[in-house]
Amino acid sequence: MGAAALKPEGQTERPATSATPDVDVAIVGAGLSGIGMAAHMQMMCPGSSYVILERREQIGGTWDLFRYPGIRSDSDMHTLGFIFEPWKHEKSIADGPAILEYLNRIADERGIRPHIRFGTKVLSADWDSARALWTVKTEDEAGTRRSVTARLLYLGSGYYDYDTPHDAQFAGREDFRGTIIHPQFWPSHLDYAGKRVVVIGSGATAVTIVPSMTHKAAHVTMLQRTPTWYAIRPARDALANALRRILPEKVAYAITRFKNVRLQNLVFKRARSQPEKVKDYLTKKIKAALGDKYDAKTFTPPYDPWDQRLCLVPDADMFEAIKAGKADIVTDHIDRFDATGIQLKSGRHLDADVIITATGLRLTMGGKIALSLDGVPMNFADHFYYKGCMFSNVPNLVAVFGYLNASWTLRADLISDYACRLLNTMKAKGAHVATPVLAADHGLVEDNVFDFSSGYLQRALTIMPKSAAALPWRLNQDYVYDKAWMKASPIEDGILALGRAQPAAQAQPQLEAAE
Repeated sequence: MGAAALKPEGQTERPATSATPDVDVAIVGAGLSGIGMAAHMQMMCPGSSYVILERREQIGGTWDLFRYPGIRSDSDMHTLGFIFEPWKHEKSIADGPAILEYLNRIADERGIRPHIRFGTKVLSADWDSARALWTVKTEDEAGTRRSVTARLLYLGSGYYDYDTPHDAQFAGREDFRGTIIHPQFWPSHLDYAGKRVVVIGSGATAVTIVPSMTHKAAHVTMLQRTPTWYAIRPARDALANALRRILPEKVAYAITRFKNVRLQNLVFKRARSQPEKVKDYLTKKIKAALGDKYDAKTFTPPYDPWDQRLCLVPDADMFEAIKAGKADIVTDHIDRFDATGIQLKSGRHLDADVIITATGLRLTMGGKIALSLDGVPMNFADHFYYKGCMFSNVPNLVAVFGYLNASWTLRADLISDYACRLLNTMKAKGAHVATPVLAADHGLVEDNVFDFSSGYLQRALTIMPKSAAALPWRLNQDYVYDKAWMKASPIEDGILALGRAQPAAQAQPQLEAAE
C-alpha cells in the first residue's frame, strides 16, 4: 500500500478512529534505520502502509550530512550493510558515496522512494489513547505545517544532533585569521591545497580526515588531548572477495557477515576480559606500521581498549601518511587560538591556515521531536528500554539506537524484524495498542549500559532512557546473544500488553505510575 499524503494542519480528510489512521507506520528518517524498516515492511508486512518523513532532500541521513574528505564507514560493510542486501563492492571499509549508492539502490529496487516525504521535518508527535494512534506534526522548508496519523511511530532518526555539534569553546577563536571548520558543516568548495592544517581530536572523524587531507595540504597535524586505541585492518576483505568469485552473492555475504560478527564480538569480549593482551596486540600492529616513527606517549591511551570505541585505520593509511612526513600527531592541551594558529599549554605553537574542530558530537534522543502522551510531554529518561527498542508504559513507539561495540545496522535489522512481527501480531489479534507494562513498584536494578568513557556518551547520560541489569528492560550490547534471544522471545511475552483504544482518563494513571 502507498503512503498517505500529509494533511495541512487543521484539515481533516476523514474521521481518525482506532481503525483508520492515515498510515500504519510513520517512519522518521531515511537513513540506514528508516530504509531498513521500510524494506522489512515490504518483505514482512506487505499489507501495511507506511510513510518515511525525512527532513533532508536526499536519502542517507548521516551519510548525506557528512561531506568531509575521506568520509567512510568505521565498521565493515558486511555488518554495517543490511542482513537482506549483500554488499557487492570490493572494499568492505566503504566511503560515503558508496554507502549512499547502496541505500539509493535499495530504495529504488524495492519501491521505497515513493513512500518518502523529503524536506519534511517532524516537530512533534502526540499519542492519543482514545483513538489509539499518533498524530505527527511536520513542517516543510516553506514553513507549511501538516500532520499525519499513524498506528505505530518508528524513530530511525539517528542518535545525534544534526544542527548543533559539541562546541569545545576554545578561547581566542575570534583572533584566528585562517579558516575554522567543524566536520559536520564541511564547506563544499574549501581550498586547502598547500595549506597547513590542524585537526583537533583523535576520534573516528579525525582519523579519517587526517590522511585524506594530506594529498593536497602542505602538512596535517592531529592535535589530541588523549591518545586513542587504533585497529588496523585491510580496506578489502580477502575472504569476502574470494567467496564472491565462487559462491552465489547472498551465500558469500552471509558467510562473511557471520565471520565478521563473531570476530567483532570476540575482540570486544577479549578486550573486557584480557585488556593487557589486547593492548599488546594493538601496540605491536601500530609499531609494525610506524617503525621508527612510533612514539609510546602518542599511542598509549590511559584507558583500556573498548573503554572507548576502537578507531579503525584501514590499510594503515594514517600511519603511512605519518611515515611519509605528510602528517604528525601532537599530544597536548590547547591554551588558546591566536592569529596564526594554536598556542599549547606546553608553550609550543602550532602554525595553521585551517583548523578542523573534530571535537565530537552532541547526542539527542528521537531527533529532538517533542513527544507527548495524551498531551503530557514525554521524557525518555523517565522510562526503561524494553527489548532495546520500546519503552516502559509507552504505547506503539519504537526507536533505533545502534550498538556501541558493533555496527549500527545490526541492531537496526533486529528492531525492524521485531517491529514487523509486532505489527503482524497486532493485526492478527485485532489489537490497536502494544504497551510494555512496568509496574510502579518494579524493583528493577538500573545499569549503565553506556559504560564507555567517550565524552559524547558521558555528556548525554541525563537524556537517555533507563536500562536495567537484566533483559528485557535493557539496551543490551551483545548482538550475538540479542539475535538469538529476540528470535526466541515471543511477541506476547506476558509483559507486552496488546489491546484496543481506551479513553485517556483510563490510560494516564498507568503512565504516571511508572515515572
